[in-house]
Amino acid sequence: MSQSAVKRLYLMQVGSMPQYQIPIVCYLLQTEDGKNILIDSGLPEIIPEEASDFQNGQDVIEQLASIGLKPDDIHIVISTHYDLDHAGRHAAFTKAHYVVQRAHHAVAASNPRFAATRPQWDQPMERIRLVDGDTELLPGLELIETSGHVPGHQSVLVRLPQTGTILLPIDAVPFGEGFTRDAQDDGSPDAAAIRASTVKLLDLAEREQIGWVIFGHDEAQWAGLNKLPEYYE
Repeated sequence: MSQSAVKRLYLMQVGSMPQYQIPIVCYLLQTEDGKNILIDSGLPEIIPEEASDFQNGQDVIEQLASIGLKPDDIHIVISTHYDLDHAGRHAAFTKAHYVVQRAHHAVAASNPRFAATRPQWDQPMERIRLVDGDTELLPGLELIETSGHVPGHQSVLVRLPQTGTILLPIDAVPFGEGFTRDAQDDGSPDAAAIRASTVKLLDLAEREQIGWVIFGHDEAQWAGLNKLPEYYE
């Protein structure tokens, strides 16, 4: 297996859904050759009225500034999907290339679900890298296609030199209680796809002997994690 190019993982909570006690999060990876890779960008600066359940905290730009990074220092934005709480600040990173599943980008323009964030994710195509399915972005950094929550959703696998392998399911499995082979019926019309992606990630975790899965909306787990400026390496 090739040596990991990733040396550091930062976790950021940038907002919340207070009434549900759900954190809104994003992540920063730093590589051995000095690249800064953002995974999602959190909530928009101004939250639309129809999304009043969300509440901003210290946004991603402020948090990056606290460790000396400006938006122009971000080289890549891994866009897991274009929901409001994951793509709300994409447009701030004007020097970055965006990496998104082709299937997700293809349906986003015609789906009203992503209309509020379109000014953020609808970037010039020369700055968007469309990927098809599971993709090794760098040694030690893999994108895992996990449709269900939305078409073309992607999760992220990170191999760190000391901590080991970490799986970030993002919204494929937002809460730890859902990471199970037991059938879950939440009434979603995409329940079969959600189930298939959950099983895919469970199989991956077993095959790779992944010791740590971080569930981005799991308040109980998130409370015990190191957040920026602390990091995992």
